Amino acid sequence: MTTAEALNVIPAAVLRNLSDKLYEKRKNAALELEGIVKHLTSMGDHDKINAVISLLSHEYTYSPQAHNRKGGLIGLAAVTVGLTTEAAQHLEQIVPPVLHSFSHQDSRVRYYACEALYNIAKVVRGDFIVFFNQIFDALCKLSADSDANVQSAAHLLDRLVKDIVTESEQFSIEEFIPLLRERMNVLSPHVRQFLVGWITVLDSVPDIDMLGFLPDFLDGLFNMLSDSSHEIRQQADSALSEFLQEIKNSPSVDYGRMAEILVQRAGSQDEFTRLTSITWINEFVKLGGDQLVPYYADILGAILPCISDKEEKIRVVSRETNDELRAIEADPAEGFDVGAILSVARRQLSSEWEATRIEALHWMWTLLNGHRSEVLVFLNDVFDTLLRALSDPSDEVVLLVLEVHACIAEDPQHFRQLVVFLVHSFQHDHSLLEKRGALIIRRLCVLLNAERVYRELSTILEGESDLDFASVMVQALNLILLTSPELSDLRDHLKQSLVKDAGRDLFLSLYASWSHSPMAMISLCLLAQAYQHASSVIQSLVEEDINVKFLVQLHKLIHLLETPTFAYLRLQLLEPGRYIWLLKALYGLLMLLPQQSAAFKILRTRLKTVPSYSFKEEKVARTSSGIPFFNGGGGLQVLEDGNPNENSHDMHNGINFASRLKHFKQIQQEHRSHSKSETHSRFNSASSMKEL
Repeated sequence: MTTAEALNVIPAAVLRNLSDKLYEKRKNAALELEGIVKHLTSMGDHDKINAVISLLSHEYTYSPQAHNRKGGLIGLAAVTVGLTTEAAQHLEQIVPPVLHSFSHQDSRVRYYACEALYNIAKVVRGDFIVFFNQIFDALCKLSADSDANVQSAAHLLDRLVKDIVTESEQFSIEEFIPLLRERMNVLSPHVRQFLVGWITVLDSVPDIDMLGFLPDFLDGLFNMLSDSSHEIRQQADSALSEFLQEIKNSPSVDYGRMAEILVQRAGSQDEFTRLTSITWINEFVKLGGDQLVPYYADILGAILPCISDKEEKIRVVSRETNDELRAIEADPAEGFDVGAILSVARRQLSSEWEATRIEALHWMWTLLNGHRSEVLVFLNDVFDTLLRALSDPSDEVVLLVLEVHACIAEDPQHFRQLVVFLVHSFQHDHSLLEKRGALIIRRLCVLLNAERVYRELSTILEGESDLDFASVMVQALNLILLTSPELSDLRDHLKQSLVKDAGRDLFLSLYASWSHSPMAMISLCLLAQAYQHASSVIQSLVEEDINVKFLVQLHKLIHLLETPTFAYLRLQLLEPGRYIWLLKALYGLLMLLPQQSAAFKILRTRLKTVPSYSFKEEKVARTSSGIPFFNGGGGLQVLEDGNPNENSHDMHNGINFASRLKHFKQIQQEHRSHSKSETHSRFNSASSMKEL
C-alpha cells in the first residue's frame, strides 16, 4: 500500500496534530492513531498497518524537523500499542527509526525516542530481544548523555530492558559478550556504571553463564577499580567479589586466561587494584591446581614485587601467596618451567627492595634443592647475577646469596669458580673486602667447610701477581682465622701441626700464601706452636719491613694474644724452660714495637708475669732434635720447631722449616723489590709533572 493510500486511513487533522509543537496535541493525535491501528488489527489489514508505519517512519521520524520527529516517535509507539499481540511481526519496521533517533542532535528528540522505545518494549517484551545488541549500544551512549532528562529516560528504559532480558529465553549471551568487551575500557563514569549494572544483572540470572565469559571482561572490571568515582570503584569491587565467590564454588573455571590479566593488574599504580589482583591470585594459587602450572613464572613475577609493597595488606597477602606457591610440588614433566621461574628470580634479584631480593633468593634455593639438575642447565644465565649479588648492601641478602652459592658449589668446578670470583671481587673492590669480607668468608666456611675454603683461597693467592692485594687479602684471612668462632676447628687443627698429619697438611697449604704478610706468618706460626720458626721469621725481618702497615698489624696481633684464642699460649708462659722459643719470639716482637705504644706496654706487662728464667739455661732445656715430646702429665711440649742455623734438612712432622723460611724470605724479597719499583715510578711521575 502506498503512502498516499495511508493518508486516506489517517485523518489529516491527526497527522497535523502529530507534528504540532504542543505536546498535548501530539499526545491526543497518538491516541487517535492507536485507535485506528487497533481497528485495522482487528480487521487483519496488515497492509494498511505497514503503510501507516512507513508513513510515520519516512515522513516523520526521518524528517529534518524536530517536531515531526517527535510526532513520528510517539506515533510509532502508539501503533505498537494498537497492534498489541500482533506487534512482533512489524518490529522490523518500527524499531530501527526509533533507534536512529537516539543520535539526533536535539535532546528532546532523544528523550522522546527513549519514551517511545519504552512503550514499544512494554508491549512486545521478549520479542524485543532480537534488537537487544543495537538497543544496548544505544543505551550505553545515552547513559553518558549531556542532558539530564535524556539520562533519566534512558535509565527507565534500561531497567525495563533488564527485566525483559532476565525473563527471556531468547537472549544470547554469546552474541552479547563481544559487544560488552568492546566497551569495557570506556572511561566515562556513566558508561562504566551502566556496564557494571548489566554485568551484575546478567550474572544474577541462573540460566546465563557469565562466569564462563569472565575472562572477556575481567580486565575492564579491574580497570574500574582505579576510577575517580568512589561509587564506581565500589560497584566494580562488589561485582568482582561476587565473581570470586562463584569461582570458589565452581568445579570448572578457566584460570589460565584470567591469571594473565591478574598478573598485569598486580603491577598497577593504583593501590586498591593491586590489592584486589593479589587477593585473586592468592585464591587462584589455592584453587587452580594443574591449570596454573604454566603460569607459575608469570604469577611469581607479579608476587615478588608486591612483597615489598608500601601497603601492608598487599605485603601480607603477597607473602602468603608466595609461600603457597613455593610449597607446591610441581613436576617439570607436567609443564613446570624451571628456567622461567629461575629467570623471574634472577630479574627480581636486581629489585631495589630488599624483601623482594630475599624472596627471589629463597626461590633459587628452593629450585636448587628440588630441581638441581634442571637449574644447573640454566646456571650460566644466573651465575653472574648471583656473584654480583655478593656486593648487595643488605647483610641478609648476602648471607642468602652465599647459601645459594654453597648449594651450587657442591660441584667442584662451581666451588672453584665461586672462590676465584670472590678473590677477583675483593681485588677490584677493596671496600667490599673491608665491609663484607669477614661476613662472606665466615659464612662460606660454615656452609662449605672451613678447611676447604681456606685451602682454595690459599692456592689462589699463592700465585697472585698483585703482591699488594695478596698481602692485604692474606692479612684479612688471617684476622678471620684468629677471631671467628666458626673457624675454631680450623685453629684446633693448626695447633696440632707439629704432631698430626692433618694439622701439618693444613699448615703447609696456608704457608705459601701467608708468606705475603710477615705478621700473618708470625700469627700462623704462633697458632701452630711453631715457636722457633716464628722467632726465625721475626729475625729475618729487615729495616724495610718495619713500616707503618707492619706496626699496625703487629699492634692487632698483640691485642689478639690477650684473647681466648691464645689462652693456651699464655698458659705455656708459665713454663718458660720448656717454651724458650715462645719467649724469644714474644721478646722479638717486643723489640720491634715503639716503647711508647700501647701494644708495647701490653706485651711488656704480660712478659713481666712470666716466672723468672735465664736464657743461659737454654742448652739444658733444648732437645737434640726439637721434636715434640709428651711430659709425664700427658701435655704436649714443643721446645724447638727447627733451627735455621742447623742442617736445612731437619724435618718436624714432615715440615722442612729451613726450606719454608727460604720460601718466606724469597716472597718478602719480591715484595721489597715491588715496593721499590712502585716508589721509583711515583718519583718519576712526580718529576715529570714538575717539568710540565
